[in-house]
Amino acid sequence: MEKHHVKEHIKSLIHTLQNNQLDDGSWGYPFDTGISTDAYMIILLRTLGINDEELIIELTERILSKQEKNGSWKLFYDEDVGNVTPTVESYYALLYSGYYTKKDEQLRKAREYILAHGGIEKVHMFTKFMLALTGQTPQTNLPIPVEFILLPTSFPINFFDITSFGRANLAPLMILGANKFSKKTKRSPDLSDLYTSRSDDFFNWTETRESRSIISSIEQGIKSIIGLPQHIHSLAIQRAKQYMLDRIEPDGTLSNYFSATFLMIFALLSLGHSRKDPIIVKAVKGLKAMKWKINGHEHIQYTTANVWNTSLISFTLQKAGVSARDPVITKANEYLLSRQQNKYGDWAIRNPGIPPGGWGFSDMNTMDPDVDDTTASLRAISSLVQQDKQYQQSWDKGVYWVTSMQNSDGGWPAFERNVDKKILNLLPIEGARFLLTDPSSADLTGRTLEFLGFYTNLSKNTNMIEKGKEWLMNHQEKDGSWYGRWGICYIYGTWAAITGLMASGGDPTDAKIQKAIKWLRDIQNKDGGWGESCKSDKNREYTPLGASNITQTAWAVDALIAAHDKPTPEIQAGIAYLIEAIYKDDWTSDYPVGQGMGGAFYIHYHGYRYIFPLLALANYDSKY
Repeated sequence: MEKHHVKEHIKSLIHTLQNNQLDDGSWGYPFDTGISTDAYMIILLRTLGINDEELIIELTERILSKQEKNGSWKLFYDEDVGNVTPTVESYYALLYSGYYTKKDEQLRKAREYILAHGGIEKVHMFTKFMLALTGQTPQTNLPIPVEFILLPTSFPINFFDITSFGRANLAPLMILGANKFSKKTKRSPDLSDLYTSRSDDFFNWTETRESRSIISSIEQGIKSIIGLPQHIHSLAIQRAKQYMLDRIEPDGTLSNYFSATFLMIFALLSLGHSRKDPIIVKAVKGLKAMKWKINGHEHIQYTTANVWNTSLISFTLQKAGVSARDPVITKANEYLLSRQQNKYGDWAIRNPGIPPGGWGFSDMNTMDPDVDDTTASLRAISSLVQQDKQYQQSWDKGVYWVTSMQNSDGGWPAFERNVDKKILNLLPIEGARFLLTDPSSADLTGRTLEFLGFYTNLSKNTNMIEKGKEWLMNHQEKDGSWYGRWGICYIYGTWAAITGLMASGGDPTDAKIQKAIKWLRDIQNKDGGWGESCKSDKNREYTPLGASNITQTAWAVDALIAAHDKPTPEIQAGIAYLIEAIYKDDWTSDYPVGQGMGGAFYIHYHGYRYIFPLLALANYDSKY
């Protein structure tokens, strides 16, 4: 590959990123999760009687723009024939908007699709909750009673054994389950024609012997709490309410998550709060503030990604040769400095005695830091640490926090230490392994090792780094790849693992690293790129996309660069693909390569198509 071509495209990508910086120094590339949040926003506004017609019309237009020819909506492009869950959500929202009727062609086709694919009964569990809350389906008893929140942390299974993003959704759900609350309005559409059967158990809690045993254990623990049952029940509801209120962010949302805020609003309504209550009004305002225009259509983001975008971009621009004193970098890093957290969040429960110092993901995050954003932000400010006392203090706090977050097994989690009771995955909750636990993962562990190896003065053979490397080596898949929890999926995890091992003193000739390199070479496409399907996380094995994706190609190339002193034919072909694909605009450009919950929640990060190709090109240019 001609060096001047590489340099040319590095300059072009730098220019694109510089031009997209916001006035506050951050980058607002959207956190795009498809149409679910758009649909839920329409349903929420109509339920609350907030007739924001301009927003509702804009959201219906975006929803319709995503409909497939067969009447369905999909979570990702290569999902075979569509997906019942987003199709029901879209159908419901479009009807509730009042701007469409069942006679309209788009809705008629959607209904036909739903009925042909098992009916409304086939939607994801979270959608079932939303349908129950808005009076469309029967109420249900949650398998976890609200009294669960009262069990002490010393009890074998307790509320704080569930990860923070799970708790943010579970606290309002437990209140709603206890109150059997639902709210219909005069405008509520009738979805009864979407059923294929009228089963009494719409939720279909598929209990197993193991899950019955866990629930029985929780019930026994609740019975051991001293007090009258009614008093305990009231106390539990108050505790769950207080849990929510204590975690409301400055913008009024619960933990900056759309789903948690949506549920909190309904939980407060179930407790007698008026829809005009200041907490509810501010929460709705906070959700509206997450609006972002994508391809001419307004989208309500699940959360904002400003800190994540900014930390990755600041670091990558510097890698590509932009000076740390350049105004673009100065503004970006000042923004990051302002978003470092100084509150004790739930992470402190299992990590006592450690001062705050992490960064969160979104613009308004003040008490929910995570390891990934913290190492990314520290990389961004690393070049200023020796020159500026303020950055030195920020750095010291951040490094101390992130190193303290290592799990007992040697790996790193996202949000909280040692929240990995496998038994919780047996509960009859769809997507339990994504929602309830926060185990060590290859992507978090690999990137933390990469940070510690390249950006700190820690010796490569410290116990902490050795334990991290050992965790990675012990969690390699049989085919040589690693599974990445927060991205798609095996390419993502393998990139993080290889770059982390190389930065922390790993030997590229080691048999396990060679096996990973061979795996990457074997799955390279003929056009020089790489592409992995979102189906990988559901199948729990690598599933090819059938086309190359620019971001996944950048991850694969970057991993190979880290492990080779000289460019290989695979690296050269990958770099050539990146250069050609930078200006490509087809379905692969919009393909989601991030995930929150396998089978249900996928993320298209709009900045990735610039960030990761630039990083790979910069690393190629500086190494070879």
